[in-house]
Amino acid sequence: MRTTVNLTPDVEAEVARLRREHGLGTSEAVVTLARRGMQRGSARQRFVQRTESLGARIDVSNIGEVLDTLDHE
Repeated sequence: MRTTVNLTPDVEAEVARLRREHGLGTSEAVVTLARRGMQRGSARQRFVQRTESLGARIDVSNIGEVLDTLDHE
């Protein structure tokens, strides 16, 4: 398929780098970048919630109570 695309300067620089370092044509370099992008999207890391002790001296598990406490002080 033939089409015209407008590349942002950062993408254009990466295409130029691929062409220079790997001896690729423009189309081959753009396809290589597109394939890299597609591969990264499929290997998402699982989100893990981290907890840290904040040294809080009040119970903050119920935000409504916390706000009421702060309003009264």
